[in-house]
Amino acid sequence: MPVEQLESMSHDSIEKIPRSSLVDICDIKIDTSLSGELRMLKYLEQIKNPYNFLCDGTPVHISFINEERELSKVLIDYFRTLKR
Repeated sequence: MPVEQLESMSHDSIEKIPRSSLVDICDIKIDTSLSGELRMLKYLEQIKNPYNFLCDGTPVHISFINEERELSKVLIDYFRTLKR
């Protein structure tokens, strides 16, 4: 999958994509005996759009911010907001 295509997919709006064209991530099967690179390629082949997909029938849009924060710090901040 070309980088340009991935970049374009990252900007697609989940609301404008026909639900019938989204793949349910629950149906993805990964052979863990493959190398990491091959597993990623197989995942991309199956999911078709790694930014917009279904999870148990629910539409999901994944996005990333260009900020270097450790996941552990983000989770700590998140759980602190829940305690309030």
